[in-house]
Amino acid sequence: MGDSTRGFSLRKFKLKDHSLGMAFVVLLIIATIMGWPNFLKVRNLTNILRQISYTGIIGLGMTLVIISGGIDLSVGSMTAFVGGISIFFLNLFGVHSPLGIVLTILFALVLGMACGFVNGILVAKFKMAPFIVTLGTMSIFRSLIQYFSNAGTILSVNNSYGKLGSGVFFGLPIPVWCFLGVGILLHIVLNNTSFGRYLCATGSNEQVARYSAINVAIIKLLPYVITGFTVGVTALMWSSRLNCINPSDCTSYEMDAIAAAVIGGTLMSGGKGSIIGTMMGAIMIGVINNMLVMGGISAFLQQAVKGLVIIVAVLMQYNNNK
Repeated sequence: MGDSTRGFSLRKFKLKDHSLGMAFVVLLIIATIMGWPNFLKVRNLTNILRQISYTGIIGLGMTLVIISGGIDLSVGSMTAFVGGISIFFLNLFGVHSPLGIVLTILFALVLGMACGFVNGILVAKFKMAPFIVTLGTMSIFRSLIQYFSNAGTILSVNNSYGKLGSGVFFGLPIPVWCFLGVGILLHIVLNNTSFGRYLCATGSNEQVARYSAINVAIIKLLPYVITGFTVGVTALMWSSRLNCINPSDCTSYEMDAIAAAVIGGTLMSGGKGSIIGTMMGAIMIGVINNMLVMGGISAFLQQAVKGLVIIVAVLMQYNNNK
């Protein structure tokens, strides 16, 4: 009986269902061998997690947008815009103001959701193509923060603000805790709420979702608002780490966020995705970047590698769905 059960389990095992986990393990083994012994040092691993947390947080929101059948190309520009305007807001409270920091946190989150709402309402209410909408707002957000800052660095006068993004809690940087916290929250939302089920249904077949009495407009709007929230979190973490922000910051965040989601198994055609997969995808990108640095590969080639990884991941999705 035991042998037959074991044989049944082996027959049920499908390689493509575990490809992400296997790729994750293989990548860690290769990175360990290539970077031995520096790769496994706690400081290096912590730095990897810190570096991927900024785009990883946005990638979590991007996952919901892609599942809904959309895309958001404005998140990098939006991050710089929200971060810069938030510092302007913080500076209104003077040099030493804990209340100013608290209000700035709320301000950044609300501003991020408002920016996401603009994208979402244009897509959901006015039925504009997500690619065109977010391509337009990408330029708008970047131009606005360049205008308000006169294309210069926006400095925070509150020295305590820097502790928010550079602080450490129980051995991990605060941005990493934000990444984990937002990931757990959105994982629950996607897998344990009616919104998550409606989101997947809408992304799979919008017309059938309408026939099922799902409010498609709201379901398509909310992912952009949630992504705006994740942008607000990242804007806070990034601007507070440097205690300033430059209008040219965060230029490739949209690519990293999309790459994390796609590598994590989110279908570009919509209808299917995984928050845990996106978190693993973000970590894999961080490990690949770390390997390139340790291998002495030019930093200019890192974007080329990310682009190649996105193409391979989408190609694998296409072959698995044939």
